Amino acid sequence: MRRNHSTTPRTPRLPGSSRVFGSLLLVAAAGVLTLGAAPSARAAVPPTPLDRVIPAPASVQPGGTPYRLARGTSVRVDATPEVRRIGAYLAGILRPSTGYRLPLTESGTAGIRLHLAKGDYGAEGYRLHSGADGVTLTASAPAGLFHGVQTLRQLLPAAVEKRTVQPGPWQIAGGTVTDRPRYAYRGAMLDVSRHFFTVAQVERYIDELALYKVDELHLHLSDDQGWRIAIDSWPRLATYGGSTEVGGGKGGYYTKAEYREIVRYAASRYLEVVPEIDMPGHTNAALASYAPLNCNGEAPPLYTGTKVGFSSLCAAKQVTYDFADDVLRELAALTPGRYLHIGGDEAHSTSHADYVTIMDRVQPLVGKYGKTVIGWHQLTGAHPVKGAIAQYWGLDSTSAADKDQVVQAARNGTGLILSPADRVYLDMKYTKDTKPGLDWAGLVEVRRSYDWDPGNYLAGAPGSAVRGVEAPLWSETLKTSADIDYMAFPRLPGAAELGWSPAVTHDWDAYKVRLAAQAPRWDALGIGYYRSPQVPWPAA
Repeated sequence: MRRNHSTTPRTPRLPGSSRVFGSLLLVAAAGVLTLGAAPSARAAVPPTPLDRVIPAPASVQPGGTPYRLARGTSVRVDATPEVRRIGAYLAGILRPSTGYRLPLTESGTAGIRLHLAKGDYGAEGYRLHSGADGVTLTASAPAGLFHGVQTLRQLLPAAVEKRTVQPGPWQIAGGTVTDRPRYAYRGAMLDVSRHFFTVAQVERYIDELALYKVDELHLHLSDDQGWRIAIDSWPRLATYGGSTEVGGGKGGYYTKAEYREIVRYAASRYLEVVPEIDMPGHTNAALASYAPLNCNGEAPPLYTGTKVGFSSLCAAKQVTYDFADDVLRELAALTPGRYLHIGGDEAHSTSHADYVTIMDRVQPLVGKYGKTVIGWHQLTGAHPVKGAIAQYWGLDSTSAADKDQVVQAARNGTGLILSPADRVYLDMKYTKDTKPGLDWAGLVEVRRSYDWDPGNYLAGAPGSAVRGVEAPLWSETLKTSADIDYMAFPRLPGAAELGWSPAVTHDWDAYKVRLAAQAPRWDALGIGYYRSPQVPWPAA
């Protein structure tokens, strides 16, 4: 059953966005209010336990008096622009539902404090301490503070996500959470090629990912059905190759300014954008746009179907490598993140020798522009360059021989991102009756999606090779934000937990209870989700 299919992002932008700039000026003009938390006249509602959040924290020590937000509460921040931005983001979430002003201040002794300090937090970890006098979030880097804010959100009642004043009370359980991620790479992929999604739709998904501490947004920008990023040196890629999508719709593409906006918005939520240009297969949109890219010099028609494996760049032509160089150069210049993804999957119409030739010649181009190579795991059939990362999308049932190629590459130093299709491909149907979705990898219910361990999934691969987990969402059957929400929720939070939480916290019976508790929050945010019978959801 689908519910609340809103397509409008509900979480506020950080400063720099016109949506909250005016309110920040009001805060600055208002000055600092008296700190404190006056008792509420309403009957006490037990606060959310510290261990009820997703992803599961590394360490929880409950105890002490809860903190209660009140009209006098302030958000105390360090005197740095980045911490102030995070404080404004938090206040922007809390103000509409609480009705409180929650001014930002750099002084005082109570309220909610965001503070950077040296400590064993790593690049993304944090410490949250709650008591009668206030809540303090401490981290050694801004990303850690931001992730701590997501935990703080989940410790407040779900109604805090609403955009109108709610009755409260707004309590945060007493105690301490000390947390840091298991893996540095915790990703989600959005396919904007099969169906095109606007900047606003991508930003909505970014907000949903941020709530669960996802830190990598993989954008699948090119495929047979559409090319989605403007390239100045090859303009027809976007204007012609981007003019359609699955089913024959009008498609679309991102101008460079629009792509920069996605990158900026993702960075404001501490997500890194990983752009993908798929090659040598999945290239019909490019081949249709420029005839010289074809071995026979003839451009095929644009394609709006869903078959795979029929297109290929031409290994024997120098124009192929000129094209790859130009595209990767322009994309690298637009992308401050560390990675460029060069695809490499399902090149069924490319001979093995040609595949190796193309991938071996393209990989150095990525390094030439200061980026790290990511490719689908078929890249291991060529010669992965030093530092390359292979994204594994095979199944539990994938043959031992095919897995062994990936395992051997991992043993030789190639990193791994784990995206097993029959576990975390979010476009797979939950059941045979699910609409939309596909089922070529099988039916993937919520427990199956969650109940596996990235650390030992590929037998024989060293645990040190695993960089993290990514949940791809392919869009052959997805057209709207409502479709995205329905297929991502409730499976996305589980994939995020697999990437963040210590292996010792992994337990389906405990997790399904925490997952069920997220439903009112999704309702408040307007996220329509699949009510799996495997999860003890609260009564609708």
